[in-house]
Amino acid sequence: MIRRPLSALVLGLMLAGAMPAFAAGMQAAPDDAPAKRSTREAYTKYEYRIPMRDGTRLFTAVYVPKDASKSYPFLMQRTPYSAGVRADGELRYGVDWMPESLGPSREFEDAGYIFVVQDVRGRHMSEGVWQEMTPHAKPKLEQGEGVEAQDMHDTVAWLLRNVPNNNGKVGIWGISYPGFYAAASVIDSHPAIKAASPQAPIADLYMGDDSYHGGAFKLAANFDFYSSFVAAPNPSPKSASGGGFDYDEADGYDFFRKHLTLGAIAGTMSERQRELFMPNIEHDTYDDFWQSRAIGPHMKNVKAAVLTVGGWFDAEDFQGPFTIHDALRRHSPAAENKLVIGPWVHGGWMRGDGARLGHVRFDANTSDYFRRHIQFPFFEQHLKGIKPAQALAPVTMFETGTNVWRSYETWPPKPARVRTLYFNANGSLTWQQPASAGAYDEYVADPRRPVPYIGYPAQGVPREYMVSDQRFAATRPDVLVYQSEVLEEDVTIAGPVLPKLFVSTTGTDADWVVKLIDVYPGDYPTPAAPRTGKDVGPPALKLGGYQQLVRGNPLRGKFRNSYQAPEPFVPGKVEALSYELGQVNHTFRRGHRIMVQVQSSWFPLIDSNPQTFMRIPEAQPEDFRKATQRVYRAPGTASGIELPVLP
Repeated sequence: MIRRPLSALVLGLMLAGAMPAFAAGMQAAPDDAPAKRSTREAYTKYEYRIPMRDGTRLFTAVYVPKDASKSYPFLMQRTPYSAGVRADGELRYGVDWMPESLGPSREFEDAGYIFVVQDVRGRHMSEGVWQEMTPHAKPKLEQGEGVEAQDMHDTVAWLLRNVPNNNGKVGIWGISYPGFYAAASVIDSHPAIKAASPQAPIADLYMGDDSYHGGAFKLAANFDFYSSFVAAPNPSPKSASGGGFDYDEADGYDFFRKHLTLGAIAGTMSERQRELFMPNIEHDTYDDFWQSRAIGPHMKNVKAAVLTVGGWFDAEDFQGPFTIHDALRRHSPAAENKLVIGPWVHGGWMRGDGARLGHVRFDANTSDYFRRHIQFPFFEQHLKGIKPAQALAPVTMFETGTNVWRSYETWPPKPARVRTLYFNANGSLTWQQPASAGAYDEYVADPRRPVPYIGYPAQGVPREYMVSDQRFAATRPDVLVYQSEVLEEDVTIAGPVLPKLFVSTTGTDADWVVKLIDVYPGDYPTPAAPRTGKDVGPPALKLGGYQQLVRGNPLRGKFRNSYQAPEPFVPGKVEALSYELGQVNHTFRRGHRIMVQVQSSWFPLIDSNPQTFMRIPEAQPEDFRKATQRVYRAPGTASGIELPVLP
């Protein structure tokens, strides 16, 4: 059987999180880019096995500038994706293998840093036992287990003593999983750590990051990721890959719908692939397994300046940056605490342009702006004492819609005022509460025919889905659509968006998916498509009437009161629901409309709810049943969506 290449999702995660291991295969710079010297010309590579306090040795690659006439700070990345170099189709360890580039961007390499990349405990060439999202305060460590903050402390102490020409200052950065390690490594931080940048960090796998959103399991992404990211014997220079997965279907929607139950879906994976995948399914409530791995409550005694980075369209770890930033504010208020969110996919600020996502344009190379004017000056200031040309605001946000960078003192910004858009008759969406008593809208939700989350076939999770056109969903009978009149002035929202629903179901459980959408005017300009040949080409997508997803998220109804103690619905009983859809900084422009869609499936982005109250990992095919869902829009049960609106 032919194995497919790693999906875009998995490759993106690994490229973002393990740049050194993949850099040797990067494309050459465009012709108009400045000439770039080779890393071998300017840097010498060393490999060390640094002992931790329990005797475990962590493999560490160190790249030292050949110019020994001055001292340099350390800039470090800790990763589970390998500190080796990907070259000639293999993962390579050894001092003779040099990556094509070093550090977060070219500016760092040209300026001169001592770059450090470390295999975290239990991965690849490091000794010890690897743990998913290493618990910071595990009561009893088994042999070989560690604590990331202690491993970082011991590593820094060793580097300061043993690597010459260092200036005594250390920075750490990382994207995705390495973003988690960047955050976890600065708790009770070594005094030499002066700067840290957790980027797209995983903060709490259950509460809004990779594994669960609103208590609903993120099926497609986790299935795709864990088919390649597997446990492996260590220390070993071999790639720890599960080989990916052959769906034997062009569309993941068809594959997952055919297998239906989580048990049957997991049964299609190999035993090795299931090892890390299954705990995600088995722990379907916010139990100690997840709580012990949440890093936010432990972000204490952080001495480093912190630049937390995220993307508005990060399909993997959108919530993590906000969680880390808020945790630092609460637990380490003395630390310098900066937050930057741009119009990026997961890690898109590192290698991409950030000028567009799918059909949505941002009108500038936002990634280059971030690399040159935010990230590089931040580390230069704190690791070399070079004052930036312009001080960085506490919060820097890219406002989509207007496509403008904004600076705020706090997040959410203090001027924002909460207003509610209410669902009204005939699918209208207004600032006025409904007046009709007993009014509601309803639809039949069938878990065997769930609403897809994109309108085209795909495997894994295309990153474009975060701004995908929702017109395909608006035509389905199991999707409620509410739309405002044409806006006469801009409406800017900045902060968390909260659905406020009054609902009932004929089942005993139900998912409630709410999507906030920007509807473009009918005469919105569509860029001309290049014409090739003389034959009839495919139809162009007209952007007039485009329904751009701004933010969407589910709530698994049984968790409406607690993620630890699920409760069934009483069939037909009206219940109030409130949850966070996510953070937003978006302007709905004059001439556009605001739309909200409500549905009870989002497949296979999240797993299918059988609509029978039970542990879904144990569901059998006969447990999946149709249900009639009602959303109420009457006085006393006025459903709507709360928006933080800027004046």
